[in-house]
Amino acid sequence: MAPKVKGVQNVATNRRARFEYEIIETWEAGIMLTGTEVKSLRDAKCTLGDGYIYVRDHEAFLAHVHIPEYTHGNRNNHEPRRTRKLLLHPNEIEKIRTGIERAGHTCIPLEVYFSNGFAKVQIALARGKKDVDKRNTERDREDRREMRQFSARG
Repeated sequence: MAPKVKGVQNVATNRRARFEYEIIETWEAGIMLTGTEVKSLRDAKCTLGDGYIYVRDHEAFLAHVHIPEYTHGNRNNHEPRRTRKLLLHPNEIEKIRTGIERAGHTCIPLEVYFSNGFAKVQIALARGKKDVDKRNTERDREDRREMRQFSARG
């Protein structure tokens, strides 16, 4: 068994999130996981693409995040796409709830990582970008790339 690593160990990143959404505010939340889910995350296996956060009864939940079954698990293995409870302060949950209720806003997972041995997820309140905004983001990215290439040539 591998020893616990202090510090931050990245597991998965939602790379499309910053392209598809305008990030308004971010939070760090703990995740309630089963043992086999933790082992799958330690193997760096997780897909955040379709994931979102919703609030019900003053509790926040992470839905549609795929953590595959642990390869060495037995019949007590976990359900890969089950809904997982997030550990947040009540005032943070209230901010998320009021943010989600606004038209065009949603709460999405940006990143899953281990911090001092605990599984964490960085979540963000976000607003969906329009096609024009996406084109501007792509144009800015290409301009920065060209400037780097030009300055590297000397």
